[in-house]
This record gives sequence, C-alpha cells and structure tokens, in this order.
Amino acid sequence: MSTQPPGPNGVPVFGNSRQYASDPFTFLRSVADAYGDVVRFSLGPLDTYMLTNPVDIERVLVTDDQKYQKPDFQDDAIGTLLGDGLLLSEGETWQKQRQLAQPAFGPKRITSLAGTMTDHTRGMLDGWEPGDIKDVHLEMARVTVRIIVEAMFGTSLTDTQTTAVQENLEPLGKRFEPDPLRFIIPDWVPTQENQEYHKSVSVLEDIIDEIVSERRGTETNSDIDPGAGSDDDPMDLLSILLRAKQRGEQTDKQLRDEMMTILLAGHDTTALTLTYTWYLLSEHPKVRDQVHEELASVCGGETPTMADTRSLDYTERVLQESMRMYPPVYVIFREPQVDVRLGGYRIPAGSAIMLPQWVVHRSPRWYDNPTTFDPDRWRPERRADRPRFSYFPFGGGPRHCIGKHLSMLEAKLILGTVAQSYELDYVRDRPFDLRGSLTMHPDEPMGMRVTER
Repeated sequence: MSTQPPGPNGVPVFGNSRQYASDPFTFLRSVADAYGDVVRFSLGPLDTYMLTNPVDIERVLVTDDQKYQKPDFQDDAIGTLLGDGLLLSEGETWQKQRQLAQPAFGPKRITSLAGTMTDHTRGMLDGWEPGDIKDVHLEMARVTVRIIVEAMFGTSLTDTQTTAVQENLEPLGKRFEPDPLRFIIPDWVPTQENQEYHKSVSVLEDIIDEIVSERRGTETNSDIDPGAGSDDDPMDLLSILLRAKQRGEQTDKQLRDEMMTILLAGHDTTALTLTYTWYLLSEHPKVRDQVHEELASVCGGETPTMADTRSLDYTERVLQESMRMYPPVYVIFREPQVDVRLGGYRIPAGSAIMLPQWVVHRSPRWYDNPTTFDPDRWRPERRADRPRFSYFPFGGGPRHCIGKHLSMLEAKLILGTVAQSYELDYVRDRPFDLRGSLTMHPDEPMGMRVTER
C-alpha cells in the first residue's frame, strides 16, 4: 500500500493553490471524484489532506479529537480578527471560555429569545412593500445581526451601527477568499486589501467598545435578559463576560475576542442559511407551497411562537436540506498534533486536514440525486442508513458550533414570520455563483421580488 495518498500535481511554490483559489468548489469536488476518500494536495506551503469518508471525519472530530487542534497554519489576519475567541482558542483557554459561555446558549435561555427574533423580523417587514426587489442576503444579514446583538450582548444596535457592520463585512470577507499570493505577502504589508481589512476590524472594534461602555454597570440587571427572573443575573454572553472580568477571570482582550467572534459568526451562518433557503424555495414552488400549508396549519396566520416551532417538521427539513446543498461553512480544518493514520495512510503531525462539507454533503455515495433539492430525504426512515458524518453543517464533537440550537430556532422563526406574509421570487433567470471565504457567500446580490400572500 502506498504511504502517500493520491492527489493532483501542483506547481513549485504555489502547489495547487491557484486552482483552489480560482474555484474552490469545483476543485474540491473534482479531486474527490478523481482520487477517493483521502486526497493530498498542496495549498502553497501547506501539505493538505482532504478527507471525504464520514468514518474518517468522525474520527477526527469525535473519536480521536484530542489528537487534533484548530490549525495554526492560517495567516495572521484571522488571529487579528478573532483572537482567542471560541472559534480559534485551544486547550485550557477554550475549555474555560466554552464553559463560561455555555449558559448563554442553554435550552431554557434560547427558548426565551423567540419573541426577540420575531420582533426584529416584523421590524424588517415593516420596510417591505409588495413588488419590492430586495437583496435577500443583505436583508437576512441585517436582521440576524440585530438579533445576535440583542440576544448575546443585551442591547440594540443603532441604525448607524448596523450600517457600519454591514459595510465592513465585505472587506473582512474578501480578506479570507482563497488567494495564493497570501502565502507570500505577509499580513503587515500595506497592500490596499490589507489596509481595508485592518480599517474594517478597527470599525468593528469601535462598535464593540461602544456596546461594552454602554453595558458596564448593568451586568446584574435582570431587565437586560428576557429569560432572567426578577432576582436572577442576566445570562446574555456580555453580562456573563463582564461579571467574569469583575472576578478577575476575563481580560479586556478575551472579552473583545469573544464579542467579535459572536458578532460575526453568530449572525453570518444563519443569514446565509436563510438566503439559500429563500432561493431554493423560489426555484421549487411545490416545496414552497408545502411550507405555506404547514405554517397555515400550525400558526394560523399568526406570528410563529416557540411552541409552534416544535410542530414545524417540514420547515425544519427544508432548512436541513438547504444546509446540505449550500453549507455556509463549507470546509473545516484541523491539525494533527501527532502522526495519525486515516483511510489507510499516515498523515504527519502539523499537516492541514481538510473536512469539506461541500463535497460530502453532495456525494452520490450518501445521497440519491445529490444535486436535487429534496427536503423529504430528512424523514427519519430515509436518513437512518446514512453515516452520521455524511452531514455536519455545524461541525461535530466537543467543538461543534455552540450556537447550533440558537441558529436553527432563529431560522425557523424568521422563515415562518416572513413566509406567512410574502413569497420571495429570485429575479434572475440563471443560478448565482459562489464565493469562498470563511463562509460560503453568493458572489452577487441576491435580488428577490416580494409578493404579498
């Protein structure tokens, strides 16, 4: 047996990074089809091993997770942006921060946020009129960032702050698009892209500073948190972090890193899930009709409640299928701390291991007609025989997304609130292109026509 997995040939210095940067989605799919469960290729100086068998993915994320860490091979930009927040921190720091943050994402507290989610959604709809053409990605990002700030920071963004967040997301996203030159040009070199990136980070940090300044002294005020009793401390994340700082368990930098992580990661993936869901519903009117029928039966024309969401089974399957076809997080990276053996091959410590949701979720090995939008593939009897990690939009293992349940509830409530008032129809007569960054974005505005129901 070969000691090295197969893979495509690269060019000196750049390896396969140019192919990957040109179209990561086509590149990943093509090398998986050509070379099998374990593929070796080079992204500039990085030896990368892509795993597409759910058995191997489960070993990395769950069974042997202690052998792996979040990679330190990424450039300095992501460290500048997210620091030691939950997404990037390791070891004792991560364990401490995860344990500290967990109450903010507990089931009881998440349940208490349903009204906040629908209130913001209705506020968004107040600005809609039948016949409008809305960039649905922009609309979903705006409402989800407002929700995450109120839910996790115990305050509301002003219109000016909301606009500033939206305007500065583009330079941030562009900085993390695949680009082979980034392996050569350090983050500190004052290219136009680097300058725009650091300016955007500075703007977001200023907004975070404004929020923290506003909240100081209110971290024990139960009125901040809709889920807190009159004698209880608020359990929004910022209140928790501020109380921890008073006890000497949190530095200003740790607080900033966690807030930046939640501000960005806490709204982006939900906004993308909804964006792709609206597109798929527009393209599949029979599925859309079934969503409307379920909403009419369960909600009766009223704004959906937390109790209603428990009965929105078909709506949940629609969201699951959307995340299968268009996973907002399209690849996960891990770095083995010791030599490991996966798929029959030795993978050396310090390598980059890539776990691509984009490839696995669309594999004909695990899904019949994988490019077909079919929410009923998530019925229990149809999903029972699929491997556990043939679907992992929220990652898996100890480091699965802490906001999974928050995101799913939010997506259901926003979809249910909007869909009872309007249908959204994609205005172009061609599919959209995709752009890879930290998450998978549409590469153009997602214009959709608003039609009253």
